[in-house]
Amino acid sequence: MSKNIDLILKDILGEISVGKKDYLEMEKELNSFLKNLNLEIKRKNISAEVFVGGSFAKKTLIKKENYDADVFVRFDKKYKRDELSLILENILKRVCIKYKVSLIHGSRDYFKVFLKKDFYLEIVPVRKINSIKEYENITDLSYLHVKYLKKKIKSNKILEEIRLAKAFVLFSGCYGAESYISGFSGYSIELLVLFYGGFEKFLRGILKAQEKEVIDIEKLYKNKREALLNLNSSKLSSPIILIDPTYKQRNALAALSKESFEKFKEYAKSFLKTPARSYFIHKKIDLEEIKNKAKKENKEFISIDLFTEKQEGDIAGSKLLKFYKNFIKEISKFYFVFDSNFNYSGEKKGYFYMVLKKKDSIVFNGPPTNEEVSLREFKKIHKNFKIKDKKIFAIEKFNLNFKDFFKIWKKKNSKKIKDMYISKIEIKN
Repeated sequence: MSKNIDLILKDILGEISVGKKDYLEMEKELNSFLKNLNLEIKRKNISAEVFVGGSFAKKTLIKKENYDADVFVRFDKKYKRDELSLILENILKRVCIKYKVSLIHGSRDYFKVFLKKDFYLEIVPVRKINSIKEYENITDLSYLHVKYLKKKIKSNKILEEIRLAKAFVLFSGCYGAESYISGFSGYSIELLVLFYGGFEKFLRGILKAQEKEVIDIEKLYKNKREALLNLNSSKLSSPIILIDPTYKQRNALAALSKESFEKFKEYAKSFLKTPARSYFIHKKIDLEEIKNKAKKENKEFISIDLFTEKQEGDIAGSKLLKFYKNFIKEISKFYFVFDSNFNYSGEKKGYFYMVLKKKDSIVFNGPPTNEEVSLREFKKIHKNFKIKDKKIFAIEKFNLNFKDFFKIWKKKNSKKIKDMYISKIEIKN
C-alpha cells in the first residue's frame, strides 16, 4: 500500500465506521425485538429459528443516514414453501404492534419493520436446509453466506478493509444489486476484498480484470471454461464472474452491469491516481449551484419529479430509472443535454435534473425514396424536405422553450407514460 493512501485510509476509517454508542443502541433495539420474535414463535409452537444476517451479523456495517439489519426466520421443511410468508405475517402481527410494518413483494414476500426512524429490519422467511440441493429460493442460502464469511474473516484488519471497500463503493454510486443500480452487493464486496487481500488490492485487481474473468475463490471448478459451461447463461452477462463459494452454480456478481462496472473503474482509477478523503464522503448535489451555473451559461436548468404506483424499492426504482433514460434519449433530438442526474428516494418517487440548450433546428430523417407510401406520408408532415442518396429528410427550425415543449410532449405521450407505470410527472422548478 502506498504511504499516501495508507495515511488517508487510517484517517477515514473512523469516519466511515459506526460509532460504538450508535452500534450498541441499535444492537439493544434489535435484541429486544428478537427476544419478542422468538417468544412469539415459541408461543405459537412453530418450528423455526431466527438468525441475523447481512452487514450487521458480519460486523461490516458502515456509517450511513439510515441503517438496516437482515433478520431471517428459518422454517422447518415440514412447512409448504408458499405458506412461509403468511406464517411469518401472523407471527409479526403480535410482535410489531408498536412498529411500522411494510409487506414487500418478491420471489418470496418479506417484511420491513421500522424499529426507529433511521433503523429498520428486513424480516425474511427462509427454509432450513442441510445442503445446497435443498434450497428453493436464493434467500435460503443467506445462512450459508453468513456462516462462510464468519469463518473466513479472521482479523479486525480484514473487517476494516471490507468497511473501507463498502464505503468507497457506496460513494462511487455502485453499491447495490437492485436493478436501478445494477452494482455490487454487500456480499460480493466482502468476497472480493477477501479474494484480493485488502481494499487497495481489490481496486487494483478490479482495474486489471479481463472481460468475463472468472473469480473462483474456493476453486470449485477446474478452469474458466468449466465454470462458464456450468453457469446459467442468464447469469453470465456481468463483466466479471464471481463464483459464490457456498453455491457453485451462482454468480455473486450477476446483477453488475457493464455501465456500473465502468463507472466504478473510473472512480477507482481516479482515487489511485490522486488519493483523497473526498472519495469516502457523500457528495450532496447542490442544485442551486448547478442552476446558477446553467443560467450564467445561458442554458436551461430543469428539475422533474416522477411518481409511480409500483411497489417501493427495486420495482419502483427500476421503473422510474427506465423512464428517465428513455426521456433523456428522446429529448436529445431537440436539446443538447449537458448534464443530467437521476435520484431515487426509496419510496414511490424519484426526481432528475437536466441542464439543456435547445437546438436551433431539428433533422427529421425519412424513409428511402423507393418506399412510396411512407414517402407520401413524410411529405405531408414535412413540406420543406430534401433528398440525398435516395433518402428523404427535412430540417425544421425549433423555437420552443422546454416548458412549452414538455406540455406538448406529455400530452402526445400520455399512453406511453402510463404504459411505463409513471403515475405523475411534473416540472419542479
